[in-house]
Amino acid sequence: MITPLTLSLLFSAVLIASAVRHVPLGQVYSVYRHGKLARVLRPGMHLVLPLLDRVGHKIDLAGQMLRFEEALTGAYDIRGTVYWQVLEPERADAVLEQVDTMIRTGAREALQGEPAIDGVDRRDLSARLKERLNQALRERGMMVTRVELDMP
Repeated sequence: MITPLTLSLLFSAVLIASAVRHVPLGQVYSVYRHGKLARVLRPGMHLVLPLLDRVGHKIDLAGQMLRFEEALTGAYDIRGTVYWQVLEPERADAVLEQVDTMIRTGAREALQGEPAIDGVDRRDLSARLKERLNQALRERGMMVTRVELDMP
């Protein structure tokens, strides 16, 4: 038989355990309270309010990769990889779910603005694409570190 004291001790232990968050190195956690970003937890041990706070995103600061397996433009068969990184988690948190779409759309728009891609050097085109993507991402706290294009 479970006594009320045992039940209250068990509830207290669960509540205390859920209040402690460990953030590993190379990551930050965004904490939301009442649906709004309250703070960003840096690596280490932190206390949160278990019934009010919730972890929204676990943001990897080391960098991420997005691979384009489909052709980026309709006229040319260009595939590639974009490496990007979060620099300012507070600013990037709001658009983190849309970053893949933002990069794909930005790459398509940048490549459609290119004249004839047939005779262009791959590294030169990658550098211009990186610059165009960074114009949109830097204001959101992210940066493209490298673009590798696979062109026939």
